[in-house]
Amino acid sequence: MERGQIKLSHISANSSSVCREEEDKQGEKTTGKRQTRAMKNRLGCLSNKSDSYSDFTAFLPSVQEKSTRCIKLSTEEAIRWTESFDILLSHKYGLAAFRAFLHTEFSEENIEFWMACEDYKKTKSTAKLGLKAKKIYEEFIDVQAAREVNIDFQTREMTRRNLQEPTPSCFDDAQGRVHSLMEKDSYPRFLRSKIYMDLLNQTQTHSQRRFS
Repeated sequence: MERGQIKLSHISANSSSVCREEEDKQGEKTTGKRQTRAMKNRLGCLSNKSDSYSDFTAFLPSVQEKSTRCIKLSTEEAIRWTESFDILLSHKYGLAAFRAFLHTEFSEENIEFWMACEDYKKTKSTAKLGLKAKKIYEEFIDVQAAREVNIDFQTREMTRRNLQEPTPSCFDDAQGRVHSLMEKDSYPRFLRSKIYMDLLNQTQTHSQRRFS
């Protein structure tokens, strides 16, 4: 009788073990499916971003624009962005559109670095100058930077030495390199992009509605 009980207990234990293994496998499959769905969703979002921005208010700067009625952008202004890269950067909506475009190309660190340098040059406090310089270097220039920009070794070393005595111009060479890279490479593609074409079409449509 005791032997029978031992056998039954052994069988029961084995059955429980098998059940747990099956549950673990099912759990792994479920987790795998969830991860796959999450990955597909992320890829889908990236695909949508790169295809088009049907509403250009989505990438306007974080000022108080809540609807297209507040947007002071004419077709003529948007067309002027084609005249030069600096004209594009000097216009807040142009800068915002270009940042959105670089985001779709996974190279937004270039414009973010350029903007950080522009802000840095406006800093008047000597104490803040040093802190900002260190932060910019660690974020964009250092070889282990999370958002490292594409500059040559000599420019990187020169910038590193400049930080020993920070001045408003210590990032000028690096900023110039990045500006030149964007102007020659990203800017022409932006002007041919669907983002820019959609924006231009929407300004024309908005203008037609206003005068109709």
